[in-house]
Amino acid sequence: MELGMIGLGRMGANMAERLLLGGHRVIGYDRNPEAIQQVIDKGGAGARSLADFVRQLTTPRVVWLMVPAGDPVDETVEQLLPHLTKGDIIIDGGNSHYKD
Repeated sequence: MELGMIGLGRMGANMAERLLLGGHRVIGYDRNPEAIQQVIDKGGAGARSLADFVRQLTTPRVVWLMVPAGDPVDETVEQLLPHLTKGDIIIDGGNSHYKD
């Protein structure tokens, strides 16, 4: 399986590493270049922009968000949507309130 992970903090980085250990292809993106490099060092791919991130994923794309709940999720989705196409999947894996 191939997926993109946005948000490579404690939870996102650990999920990316577990997926890589399980034989999955992971493309990582984070505002912090050091976090991206850690995914690359563990065998994943990294992206320096959301456009680059989406280009590296094959369609239909699976994008897993591991960013803080609230505005960060909304802002990330808003920036991501212009790059996605019908059939792509966004998974909110953070700690958003279930009613959101």
